[in-house]
Amino acid sequence: MASDQFQLSSDSVISPARKCFAITPSDATELPAVVKALYIGTGGDLTVKAADDSAFVTFRNLPDGFIIDIRAVAVRATGTSAADIVGLA
Repeated sequence: MASDQFQLSSDSVISPARKCFAITPSDATELPAVVKALYIGTGGDLTVKAADDSAFVTFRNLPDGFIIDIRAVAVRATGTSAADIVGLA
């Protein structure tokens, strides 16, 4: 098992992600955890709902390999053309 010299440090929004998970955009399901950011593997449009918002917003023309710093709770399938999305929590 790898040694983690920061295991006793508290986690914060600006700390590196401690969990990563693949995201399949869905119009019905929210994410399993609020993320610190989203990694966009294949660029395009991304429709998300932020942690403190009630409405979705679309970010247009995100490039391949882009990290968008948004505390998101959902990634909607409708309006999302970006792919290979990874949640960083």
